[in-house]
Amino acid sequence: MPVSEDYLNFVIDQLSEVGEFTQKRMFGGVGFFHEARMFGAIMDDIFRLKVNDGNREDFTSRGMGPHKHGRGTMPYYEVPVDVLENKTELAKWSKKAIILSKKKK
Repeated sequence: MPVSEDYLNFVIDQLSEVGEFTQKRMFGGVGFFHEARMFGAIMDDIFRLKVNDGNREDFTSRGMGPHKHGRGTMPYYEVPVDVLENKTELAKWSKKAIILSKKKK
């Protein structure tokens, strides 16, 4: 299912406090990149951020888990609605994902 333009525009607007980033349509979704590293994605009209040991607790403590794809999972967790709707809080979570996207697992 392709990403709706309204939702994409909403997410882009909500990320306005993050700084420079680009987005690219891919595999029916949209990837969000900082310095050529993907830190977030819209999959199934849900905005997700990259997760590893450095920020996993932020998500799991809020009941969020990894994106399920086929039989496996991807290291992108749904952003809680209250975070997505708060530009300043979303910027904090996104910047953490940006830093983590530059590190090896």
